[in-house]
Amino acid sequence: MKKILVLATGGTIASTPRQGGLAPGLPIDQFAGYFEHSKTVSVDFKVLMNKDSTNMQPEDWVTMARTIQENLVFYDSFIITHGTDTMAYTSAALSYLLLGIPKTVVITGSQVPVSFKKTDARKNIRDALTFAQKSDIPGVFIIFDGKAILGTRAIKMRTKSYDAFESVNYPYIAAIDGQNIRVTCRPKPEQVTFKTHLGICPEVFLLKAFPGLSPDFFDYLSEHIKGLIIESFGNGGLPFLSRNLVNGVAGLVRKGIPVIITTQCLEEGQNINLYEVGKRVADAGGITAGDMNTETIVAKLMWVLSQTADPKTIRQMIQTSLAHDLDYI
Repeated sequence: MKKILVLATGGTIASTPRQGGLAPGLPIDQFAGYFEHSKTVSVDFKVLMNKDSTNMQPEDWVTMARTIQENLVFYDSFIITHGTDTMAYTSAALSYLLLGIPKTVVITGSQVPVSFKKTDARKNIRDALTFAQKSDIPGVFIIFDGKAILGTRAIKMRTKSYDAFESVNYPYIAAIDGQNIRVTCRPKPEQVTFKTHLGICPEVFLLKAFPGLSPDFFDYLSEHIKGLIIESFGNGGLPFLSRNLVNGVAGLVRKGIPVIITTQCLEEGQNINLYEVGKRVADAGGITAGDMNTETIVAKLMWVLSQTADPKTIRQMIQTSLAHDLDYI
């Protein structure tokens, strides 16, 4: 008999109406009642926290990962119920914090509370149980709207629709229909070149480039952060004529602060050396992030910075595919 541990963290799926609006608060005994399962599986429950995922913090990712590590020998797979707003950050972070985990970790939630008459929560719970019980694919996955998405490749695309999440720059892992799973992409085992590390450094900043952004902002950042992620234009370009942001990148790099360059475009990644506006950024020391999505880069940089401050090592780790987060640079 397979044993599954469900870790409840709050989110819409466990929310109830309150005077100030929907908020997590469904008692665990009622919540557990929605987890119908077969006689071939045993399901236990543990409440880790009771938060709207907007309030989820990097320290909470560590709590989840540590709890899974502590229970790894006792359970065959794990399900985390979680709010949707920061679910993609959590799935990416756990992919690194649990790097090389030999068991299945599923994260799911809903757009509508499970206690409501019309809700996507019950289907997502059933699908999560099916995948956790039957897939035998190790790693971290988001299960939502009948689809399994690799933890490092998920993005929330919609605020209301049941198909809230998409897999970006990577195939869907599986389709789930009731008790049936159709695996469409089985990730190949990776050679784990870095040791599992249970640590996060949240002192990073995410900056979205826009026309008119002042380079003076980089002076402020240099005194307050340990790493910067820039959502650049297109293939990795930043302005270098008036309002020269490339000089800002170079200044941070000289101070030993890594600057990760990604794109505002959701799909197809970047080729930073294709245009002069990108090549100048690369020459200034910007670290290209290939086809990784922003949520994943944020979590990965936090994880990397908790282990090293060496610029060469940071570049190597960011540009190494871990948990299938990266197909090319």
